[in-house]
Order: sequence, then C-alpha cells, then structure tokens
Amino acid sequence: MPRHLLISLIAAASFSSVFAEARPWKSADGTRTIQGEFVKRDATSVTIKTDAGKELTIEFTKLHSDDVKWLDTNQPIGGLPPAADPTAFFDNLTFKDTRETALKKLKVSKLVEMTADEAFIGRSGLNGVFKTRAKIGALDGFLYFDWTEAGKLKELTLQTDLRPESDYKSVLEPGWKQLGELLTGLYGKPLQKGPLPGVTSLTDGMFSPSHLWKIEGGSALLGTARDGARYQLVVRFTQKKPQIVEVP
Repeated sequence: MPRHLLISLIAAASFSSVFAEARPWKSADGTRTIQGEFVKRDATSVTIKTDAGKELTIEFTKLHSDDVKWLDTNQPIGGLPPAADPTAFFDNLTFKDTRETALKKLKVSKLVEMTADEAFIGRSGLNGVFKTRAKIGALDGFLYFDWTEAGKLKELTLQTDLRPESDYKSVLEPGWKQLGELLTGLYGKPLQKGPLPGVTSLTDGMFSPSHLWKIEGGSALLGTARDGARYQLVVRFTQKKPQIVEVP
C-alpha cells in the first residue's frame, strides 16, 4: 500500500470520516436543524441523506451561513486534494511544504478539519488549528508544526488532548496501541518497538518514544508525553534520520 494513503489505513481502523457521519444542518435563520450525511453539492445547493434514508436538496439561500462555510472548507467545488505525492509522510504533507501549501492541503483533507476561523491563522499560526476528524481511541488529535528558516516544514507533531494519570492505562494505552498498528501498516515493521512508557518514568515536559520508523525524508516516533499532571499520546514526524532511541 502506498505510504501516502494514511486515510485508507485510518478508515480501515474505524477512524470514521466526517463524510460518513450525519451532522446538523441549520436553516438560514438558525431556528431549525436537520441531521443528515453529506451526499453532494453544486454552486447553489447541497444534497444530504437524512436519518430516515431520504435524500434532501437544500438551496444555499435556505441554509445557514456556517454550513455553507463548512461546505466551502470541506467540500469545495472542484476542490479535490492535490495529487498524491510519493514523498508524502502524513496525509498529503511533505517536508517540502511551506505554510501556504500545507494549509491548502489540510483545508481539503479528509483526515483533519479546521477548528478555528481562517482569519485568525495569520496571527496564531497553524499550531493546534487542525484536529483529526475522528478520535484516536477516545482521544482527539491536534497537529503542531515546526518550520525551517527557509519556511519549509521541518517537523509535524500529532498530539492528543491531555488526560490525568488515572486515564493513562484505560484511555491512553488503547489509543497508543491503535496508533502503533496504523503506523506499522503504513511504514512497515518499526526499527524499534518498546512497551508503553511507564507513567512514573515521565518527567514534566518530557516526551518518551516507544516506537521508531523510517519514513520518506526522515523518521516517525510514537510515544507519550507529560505536561504537568497530565499526559498525552504523541507522534512526531521529523526530518531527522532514524536513530535508535532509548526505551524506558
């Protein structure tokens, strides 16, 4: 399987796509709502499938502006994702991407969705703006970026929401196992594989990797991290060449 098809792997592992799930659609004045799955759209209307299985076409003049904006972001007319790049390592992102090209790709991604108004991106950057459309186990995942001085993508980090120590085994571990299986399916057998890092081995601000893979243009590491009294799963995609890391 081509390495850029992370979406296919995630879908196979029950990372439900937003397009396979019903969402609320509001009337133009916001007083009425109907649940339905996206089916198709054109320049003036959208067709959805209701919970009863009936297809319903709604003119944009009768649709709330928030839903029209959602369509323009997630299902733009002719807005298919850019052609798959063999050097892509996550969805369709590569280490050649600038902020502008990364944003363009992520806006049409079926893997992640934007959680903030694009108008604010120029002020705050892309960090934490994009969230995985479906959960990693019971966790949400967010993307964080690091750039070279030349403005090219240097490192991409997928971080889940933070959870207390009481959730480390019951919530974080199942998500960690799922990510390990997905990344192994994508990149093959890891160069290094260890157990879930022990919660007592993590100091504040520490990331402890358990797995290491070679990817296009660098390496990927999976592990856990600590922030104060809370913990999260982390997948770090970096241009650094694979180096065997110490596993607690």
